[in-house]
This record gives sequence, structure tokens and C-alpha cells, in this order.
Amino acid sequence: MKITDAAVFPYPNGDTSVRRFALEAGALGFDSLVAIDTPAATYGDVEVKSGILFHDLPVKDIINRMKRFRGTDAVISVKAGDGGFNRAVIGMKGMHVLRCVHAADKNAFDHVSAKMAADNAVAVDIDLSVITRSRGVARQRAMVRYRDILVLEQHYEFPLTLSTYARSVLDLRAVREFSGLCSLLDMDLAVVEKALGGIGAVTTPPVPAVREVS
Repeated sequence: MKITDAAVFPYPNGDTSVRRFALEAGALGFDSLVAIDTPAATYGDVEVKSGILFHDLPVKDIINRMKRFRGTDAVISVKAGDGGFNRAVIGMKGMHVLRCVHAADKNAFDHVSAKMAADNAVAVDIDLSVITRSRGVARQRAMVRYRDILVLEQHYEFPLTLSTYARSVLDLRAVREFSGLCSLLDMDLAVVEKALGGIGAVTTPPVPAVREVS
């Protein structure tokens, strides 16, 4: 699977062109990026996947808007809310990534949500900018929430993704830096490597089982 930064924000959401993001990411060891509100493209050896992020919308509106992207290669993600909201969006057809779980209530992503995410192949994103840019209590609270999520992942094995949320090329991180930041969350290398391939896991259609007919 391709090593992917699961969320960057090119111009006009940030200050860097998608082309420069892609070329720099390639130099840092990445094969692909999910670029929010940006058309899919390829620059050098780096694939740019189009990312759609829904936030601050009721479930009904998300359902209606998501229909526009079915059958496309867009990576669909939703910002987490309360428990009922999260369970509703995790169950939506075409949903790929639940983001910002660290900012939701402690019980917003629980055992029920974790099992649903595993059953529906919906990833939970770990936004590493929370570690690199936050300070003090906010940083510690987010790290505790991430550790709680990782405990649930060990039990239910839902997909994970890793993101820099970069809005500037200066916010990108090398693959080895991802591993170092994830070690602060007690993630071992095998889990990190799996999460770096998480976008491929949630966007690749499952291979149908082969039935042997005698």
C-alpha cells in the first residue's frame, strides 16, 4: 500500500500549491497525499487524492452531499461530533475517514463506534499537528484521547490514518518523523506502518471471496 499523508490543505485553504506539496512529500518519503478540496492529480511519483471534508453539518445534509461523490475516487471524511452523530456517519455508504476525534467528547467514540468502524472499514484519523502545534493542557488532553482510541483499535482493529493537516509545505513531516511523533502515543512501528497505508485500505474495494464449484 502507498505511504500517505491523509490530509493536507493546499492553496487557497493554505499557502502552498498542491504541486509543491506533492513534490516535497515525495522527497520526504511519501507516495501519496489526500489534498482537501483539490482535484486528483499526479506530480512526479506522488499521487494526489482528492479529499472532501464535511464539518458542522447535520447528518441529513451530509447524506445528501455525499451522494455527489459516490462512484468517484474522492476520499470522503467527516469531522467527529457526539456519539450519535459519529455512529450515524460511520454507517454511511461511501464514508472513508472520521476526523478530529481527539476534539470530541470523551465518550463520542466508544466500543460501539469502534466495532462499527471495523465492520464498515471506516478509518479514524490521527492528526499529528495536534502534537506539533498544540501546547500544555490541550496537547495532553488530545494525546490521552488518542491513546484511548488506540486501545479500542487494538481490540476492534478498525483502520487508522495519519495526517499532518499541513497548510504550508513547512508543516509537512518526513516518514521517520511520523514514527517519532507516533511513539509519543505509544504506537509501535507495525501500527504506524499500517496507519500510513490506511487510506489505501479504506478506498480499495474488498476482493470478493472465491467460491470453489465442483
